[in-house]
Amino acid sequence: MKINGGKLPEGQEAYLRTEKTQGKEAINQTDKTRQKNSIQDRVELSGKAKELDALKKAINELPEIREKRVEEIRQAIETGNYRIDPFKVAGKILEEL
Repeated sequence: MKINGGKLPEGQEAYLRTEKTQGKEAINQTDKTRQKNSIQDRVELSGKAKELDALKKAINELPEIREKRVEEIRQAIETGNYRIDPFKVAGKILEEL
């Protein structure tokens, strides 16, 4: 193996100068082409997408906990009127599986 002591082999300097020049020209040409052919991105939502967005916003505005329903159940428990149907509970559990 021959080591040139940090010096490039003969002819390689000219090659590298050519590559650098041509590389810069190619980059400049690519930039110019992009500027000429640039198309602005656009997004148009369909009527269905707009409707879904409105529904999503409406759902997000609903409270996390239905206070009225919680209070009704609390009162039914306190008065002893809250009855649980075990078959209904079992059916819902099985639906989730």
